[in-house]
Amino acid sequence: MDFRERIYSLATRVAELRPHTCTEEATKNALILPFLQALGYDTFDPRVVEPEFTADVGTKKGEKVDYAVKRDGQPVMLIEAKCCGTPLDQGKASQLLRYFHTTKSARIGILTDGVIYKFFSDLDQPNVMDATPFMTFDFSAIEDALIPELKKLANDRFDIEATLSAAQDLKHIRQLKGLLAKEMRDPSDELVKYFARDVHTGQLRANVVECYRDKLRLAFQHHVNDIINERLQTAMQGNAYPEPVELCEEATEAPAGRQIETTQEELEAFYAIKSILRDVIPPERIFMRDAQTYCAILLDDNNRKPICRLHFNGKQKYLGLFDENKKETRHPVDGVDGLYGLAEMLRSNGAGGI
Repeated sequence: MDFRERIYSLATRVAELRPHTCTEEATKNALILPFLQALGYDTFDPRVVEPEFTADVGTKKGEKVDYAVKRDGQPVMLIEAKCCGTPLDQGKASQLLRYFHTTKSARIGILTDGVIYKFFSDLDQPNVMDATPFMTFDFSAIEDALIPELKKLANDRFDIEATLSAAQDLKHIRQLKGLLAKEMRDPSDELVKYFARDVHTGQLRANVVECYRDKLRLAFQHHVNDIINERLQTAMQGNAYPEPVELCEEATEAPAGRQIETTQEELEAFYAIKSILRDVIPPERIFMRDAQTYCAILLDDNNRKPICRLHFNGKQKYLGLFDENKKETRHPVDGVDGLYGLAEMLRSNGAGGI
């Protein structure tokens, strides 16, 4: 199982166990230690992962951080754990900041409730943890683009310089994304004038700027939609994702004027299903073929071996499961997260097709 599959497998575990992690200790054992194991750290070796690491703060002695990940005997990452569902607010980050300041060798601080992981460093001032995280990784809504950044912290890939360089980039990108989002929602006068002066021949009076503000907002929306459509078409050709995404044999020709589009949600559902079925079907045997009205999840890329179908095109989404006679029954689901509630049915359905 490669790193990406381990992360999606862990996401399945998080979804299944988070309702049962009502205490901090349960959160640590059920969610956080498996996260460290997914990164390749031996959580049973205190030379690698030391629980209750002492980090004295000023006159306070015996202050402890929940975990310290060590390399060559020195802590390089400090982890402050909270009970699942606890808001990871600034007050909790301030507690980690104190620990971070007293541990000179640690360059990464992690604040987590087992589902959301906030990663901090000292990018602004050496040995002083930044007030805002450079990366937030949410196992309930995985951002695929962040998986390679998370991998930089894995035991066999740990490179603090590469991590901090990427952290600086992620921090700036996050800030720029915030500015872009703000401008797209409500373009400023400066931005409107910047674009309007290239397309408007008259003076940019206040009423003209206001008119172009709406046009620019709409142009942003159209451009984003164009990018999404281009990405989806690339994904259908198998270039953007490692798993093959192909057209279904019985639907290779779409009706005139209509196209088969594999959405990001369908791709995320595909990865979630592979993760759910990992114990009964090797992931490399699970394929996806998109059709006009559904996405088929197949065993060995064979139409005669359906595992399930994703009916995600409407407002109400369904997972189609098959009985021994290949008759499909649709089960309503609340998007990708809803698939985990049908995990046992999926496993039974998948095992029956092997």
